[in-house]
Amino acid sequence: MEISLEGKVALVTGASKGIGRAIAASMAECGAKVMLNSRKQDQLEAAAAGMTGDVDVFAINAGADDAGPRAVRATIERFGGLDILVNNAATNPYFGPTLGVDEQRYDKTFQVNLKAPLFWSQAAWEQAFKERAGTIINIASVGGIRAENGLGVYNLTKAALIHLTRQLAGELGPTRVVGIAPGLVQTDFAAFLVDNFGESLAARSPLGRLGEPQDIANLAVFLASDLASWITGETYVIDGGGGMASVG
Repeated sequence: MEISLEGKVALVTGASKGIGRAIAASMAECGAKVMLNSRKQDQLEAAAAGMTGDVDVFAINAGADDAGPRAVRATIERFGGLDILVNNAATNPYFGPTLGVDEQRYDKTFQVNLKAPLFWSQAAWEQAFKERAGTIINIASVGGIRAENGLGVYNLTKAALIHLTRQLAGELGPTRVVGIAPGLVQTDFAAFLVDNFGESLAARSPLGRLGEPQDIANLAVFLASDLASWITGETYVIDGGGGMASVG
């Protein structure tokens, strides 16, 4: 069975690298028109140049005020609508004991990882999904359902994002809201964890390897497609069985 996103328009945040880039590329390959978002124009253009299909870019910090409404508006103006929003952009400026975090880094983590998905979803709803049901995909983390040394603040945001997914699914139907909770994936964003814990985690996991961005993209494409039309409110762990091992 072939998955098709023909006729759909997607907006993917944090799309210049890693998981976001893989999701955007895979959605475009499956026929969607895709708007890529991240902070840096040059990185977005480089990412888009390597993709097939109809793609464009809109550079803005996902956590900035009015970022969501502006990006949604630009997507609708460019492609004529919006069907899929992928809230993937994230930050993790602090690694250490939860009580050791300073207020500035705490606020930044919540601004990008939790506030942004809420207000980007609000913008998608107001400008597109209120009139025609769409799909919102929130990229959370297995850290949102597990305790991990050093990642307490980051994981607080992801736990809240998982609950936000459930909450919005109940409020916005028939628009679907679903989540993905990846384990450790080999990306620049996760380089510190990969370098320090990756080998041991891979050795202890049932599938014997860490995740690749494409692993997450494959699930995102399915959840965005009509094949998943009776799925909403759930967040799916995809970690190669890594729940049997934890960082730290």
